[in-house]
Amino acid sequence: MKKVLCALLACVFANISQAQWQPDLRLTNDPGWSTTSFNNAWCVASSGDFVHVIWSDDRDGSKEIFYKRSTDGGSSWQADEQLTNTNASMDFPSIAAYGSDVYAVWFDNRDFNKDIYFKHSSDNGLTWDADVQLTTDAAQSVYPSLSVYESLVNVVWGEGRDGNWEIYYKRSTNKGITWDPDTRLTNNSSDSFNPSVSVTGSNVNVVWYDFRNGNGEIYYKRSSDSGVNWEPDIRLTNNSGSSIAPSISVSNSYVHIVWYDDSDGNFKIYYVRSTDTGINWDQDTCITYSLNFSYIPSITVSGSAVHVVWASGDPPLNREIYYKRSTDEGASWEQEIRLTNATAESWHPSVSITDSILHVVWRDGRDGNYEIYYKRNTNANISAVEDDQTYIPRHFSLEQNYPNPFNPSTKIKYSIPFVETHRDASLLVTLKVYDVLGNEIETLVNEEKPAGNYEITWNAVNLPSGVYFYQLKAGDFIKTKKMILLK
Repeated sequence: MKKVLCALLACVFANISQAQWQPDLRLTNDPGWSTTSFNNAWCVASSGDFVHVIWSDDRDGSKEIFYKRSTDGGSSWQADEQLTNTNASMDFPSIAAYGSDVYAVWFDNRDFNKDIYFKHSSDNGLTWDADVQLTTDAAQSVYPSLSVYESLVNVVWGEGRDGNWEIYYKRSTNKGITWDPDTRLTNNSSDSFNPSVSVTGSNVNVVWYDFRNGNGEIYYKRSSDSGVNWEPDIRLTNNSGSSIAPSISVSNSYVHIVWYDDSDGNFKIYYVRSTDTGINWDQDTCITYSLNFSYIPSITVSGSAVHVVWASGDPPLNREIYYKRSTDEGASWEQEIRLTNATAESWHPSVSITDSILHVVWRDGRDGNYEIYYKRNTNANISAVEDDQTYIPRHFSLEQNYPNPFNPSTKIKYSIPFVETHRDASLLVTLKVYDVLGNEIETLVNEEKPAGNYEITWNAVNLPSGVYFYQLKAGDFIKTKKMILLK
């Protein structure tokens, strides 16, 4: 009976999730081509109520980088803003946000050589600092990917300075004010392409594909000390087909990677995960079954919910945007959902999530030339259902507060799993805030809680700026994280 109930609930919540997808929204309207990036980068980022979109656009005769933002979670959008103006060819931008800081990278031909450039806004995209050139080598530097955690900014890209294409990494520890020297991450006789980077805490995770084994395979590399030192490459795929164009997202100790792969005859979307910060890896899994080709997936994760978008369609069919979700950290996957139904190609999707709102952008030819389109799901993360282990978290977790830094309030999310020894009882949960001296400032939670996902808002309006710590205790689980109040 319980299995039947779980199956019915799964169908109900899948239908609820699908119903929460709002209509497509056209973000650009100009005679030029507006183009989102390849899947190793993200053209959409979100932070609190702010949503940031970046793309390349040739409306003025040469490709320039354009930006657009929403201040209300994607309900309405401000005017386009041109971030570059050099009459050079610029392409493949990537954007990331952390608190009120927004960061952008792209490759740029203004000096008659493709180099990586960087730009930063400290006020949610309202104003932007001057461009910063990150690479100066005579070789081509292309396809950057960007990820940020607190003040640590991480950029990876592909570059041909060594006679073949290799993966390079660069970091800033002060929000892009100064930069460390380039670090070469790969060193083999074949080409390495399309790196994608994701960071949480001090763990920096990079994935790419290369041909050192004769065909395209997915490789992974990590640093556990914020990009100072790097562990050896890990080969994640081993088949006779081509495994290419990976995208990566991390949450707590989970690392999630997707790519497209033709090992069984046509391109499908594959997924693999690590549950221990990239040390060990599960078996990869095919998550699409269409006879049409499926390409260029983009992935994001929030707690136990994993979200993937991709394009599907074998020319001359129109490519459309599809979506798939896992609510149990990638252990199982719901049925895919078709997001677009246009008369022309929908291509290069990117995905981002904040709280329960999922944001998707892509380029679309339905208007006679490529324009940027946007779609959102306002209830993308399913909440726990009591007595239904399908939707109950499988692990304890305490997420980073959001936003961080904050003023004066911030949100803290945590998860309590089903515990066999407490089948008929809740766990005593405490969530407390401490100052840098270890003094208890406030108790946010002190009660028995059933398994589920929780969120609480802490208001520090009467406290001074500074570093604070919050600690979750539940059974034998104890986790502490740092947050910054900045007034």
